[in-house]
Amino acid sequence: MGNTESVVVQKRLARFRPEERPVVEGVFDRLQSGAEGPSEAPGKTQAGKTLTLEMLQSSMGSLAPDSMVRRIYRCMCTIDPGLAAPAASGKTSTSAASGVAREQLVIFLADTLRGTAEERAPLVMAMCQRGAGAAVVVTCEQVAEFLQDLISAVVHILVHRGRLQAWKPERMGDGSLGVKLLAEHMCSELKPSDQGCYDVSCLEDWIFRVSQVSLYLEILVAEGLNVSLSGRPAPTLLPPCIGTPWKELRCLLDLPTLMFLAPQLPERYSAPWRLVFSTRLHGESFTRMAAGLTAVCGPTLLLIKDTKGHVFGGFASHAWEVKPQFQGDSRCFLFSVFPRLRVYTATGYNQHFMYFNQNQQTMPNGLGMGGQQYYFGLWLDSDFGRGHSRARPKCTTYGSPQLSGEEDFTLDSMEVWAVGKPPEPEEGEEGNSKKSILDMDPEVQAMMEMAGKTLHSQGLREPEED
Repeated sequence: MGNTESVVVQKRLARFRPEERPVVEGVFDRLQSGAEGPSEAPGKTQAGKTLTLEMLQSSMGSLAPDSMVRRIYRCMCTIDPGLAAPAASGKTSTSAASGVAREQLVIFLADTLRGTAEERAPLVMAMCQRGAGAAVVVTCEQVAEFLQDLISAVVHILVHRGRLQAWKPERMGDGSLGVKLLAEHMCSELKPSDQGCYDVSCLEDWIFRVSQVSLYLEILVAEGLNVSLSGRPAPTLLPPCIGTPWKELRCLLDLPTLMFLAPQLPERYSAPWRLVFSTRLHGESFTRMAAGLTAVCGPTLLLIKDTKGHVFGGFASHAWEVKPQFQGDSRCFLFSVFPRLRVYTATGYNQHFMYFNQNQQTMPNGLGMGGQQYYFGLWLDSDFGRGHSRARPKCTTYGSPQLSGEEDFTLDSMEVWAVGKPPEPEEGEEGNSKKSILDMDPEVQAMMEMAGKTLHSQGLREPEED
């Protein structure tokens, strides 16, 4: 390689640890030879030798759609080793027919795996294009198509690399639909320039703000080209799932939706998800759902599908208590899955985050999130099977629009997932010697308080030791 190219490549290689550099440099020789492991002598191939599309397909074809592999190949071909970036002159630096040079591959690896948003934006621009040649702008439709290929590849990697965290895609929702919805959501964050187009600066701003673009691209390149870097474990995109009766369940979630929802939770991926209620397993019973909710001593995620096909729900940051007052905090949010994937967080207008009441004549009986009494952003009536999502124009608490197909909806199915860390038993709790029946059943205690009954046992207990 020439002096100019050598300087550029060496600067890119300097981003990696000394023990990582032979791995990065060895990718070129390994792809040419078809070997599974890193080359023992990187840089020893004949001058002028290049990578072909077929070589790239041989390495990545089992993990990514062919359209995504071709996008990556065309992107590599546009890289000008002297500029260390895709050419912006309207033509590729190397024709697709002549293949990818070693310098181009190293720059591509360095920028996708360790690059900045400024360096990744031209690569994404090149991958969004449908044909050969470099352009200075792309359309929103082109970006969406690129994202669908990218997300499909990441989902494929999760499945075929055994990183499902005990989730069962065959017992879950339509993953192909989830891919389109997640791509549309990520694309909705793309802001056009003053001229109404999407140029490199628009993509740079987008990549900087939407971290999933870089994350998914890094996963695809590292897995597809078998680049194992020291000290960089594979990212965990799915939360662990435990104790789910998959044989009887048809889950409302799909893998792309999980990839979207899990990072929204305050604890991210640290806690396993546990199914505590499903209409398909436990029937349409508000009492059964209430028992599942009150048994969880931590945050939960509610997922609802109405008879119009809309899928939506809410995240409750606190354990649910049966009482005629609002509860929770600003970490709660509402979300929509279909027809659009969106999250709606607290606006600060009020603190009507969660409401859960039962068996009272003067107050609404049911489960609600946001808005106000009789006008909730999300409401499920205690007469199970009916609910509403009222937002004209938006829910005051979360800023969410109407989530259901119709303002007053009929329930098709529902799931409740416990998403917090399982509670640890308090010291001395094993014997429950200091607990009354009211402590064991908070619902009974709440009903006693709502009925105005005095809890005489409160003053008769032994004081707890410090």
